[in-house]
Parts: sequence; structure tokens; C-alpha cells
Amino acid sequence: MKYTQWLLLAGAVMLIVPLSLRAADMKVIANPSVSASAVSADDLKDVFLENKDSLGGSHVDPVLEKGGPAHEAFLKVLGKSDAALQTYYRSLVFSGKGSMPKALASDAEVAAWVAKTKGAVGYVSGDASAPGTKVLEVK
Repeated sequence: MKYTQWLLLAGAVMLIVPLSLRAADMKVIANPSVSASAVSADDLKDVFLENKDSLGGSHVDPVLEKGGPAHEAFLKVLGKSDAALQTYYRSLVFSGKGSMPKALASDAEVAAWVAKTKGAVGYVSGDASAPGTKVLEVK
């Protein structure tokens, strides 16, 4: 294999691996009252950036984790750092255009909140247990 072919192959692998790791690092969960079973990445961003408040015709309210691997993976989906996301939410609050989403400390807390709260949508680690919720496929 020529050196340039090897570099192209290595570059392709580097692009593919982070995408598959990101999907394994977290999953999007919703309260069973949410009618959608799948969500596009753009719609997911719009929900969490408060540009959209429904999925599949159901009103939704996002819930965040305060930190951890699932939160870091989700920030990559949003294309923002944690500081940038917090600044974004503060600007929504200050301008009267939105509010700070609920932020919880762990996968278990997010899963419990989503399970008991009509319309709640959140994310947890890919291997986390989330009884009473449904997983939304992100397309």
C-alpha cells in the first residue's frame, strides 16, 4: 500500500470512529407520552436549543445532565461547549425568549425525571438503564 493510500485510509477511519463512539456514548430518551419514535439530528438540536417545542406533534421539554460522558457526547451533537451552551441559555432567559432547561446530576436522575414527566426528552449514557422511558432513534 502506498503512503498516500495509507494516509487516506487512516483519515477515513479517524472520521468514522468518533461518529460510532458518539452514538454508543449516549442515547436520547423520551417519556412514553411523546409520539415520536425517531428524531433527526437537526430536530434534536432545535428542541434542546429551544427553537422547537414539539416532536411528532407532541409537546416536549428538554432535560440535561450537568456533566459526565453522556453530556460531553451530547455537546458534540449540539456543536457547543458546555460554557457556550450555558451562555446561550442565559441569553434566552435574559431576552425573555426561553428558559433554562432542568439539569440533573446523573443518568439515573435524568431517566427518572423523563419517566415521570409528560413530554420530557433527555439523554443518558448509551449503556444506562432508563426504565419507563423510550429510546428515540436519532437519524
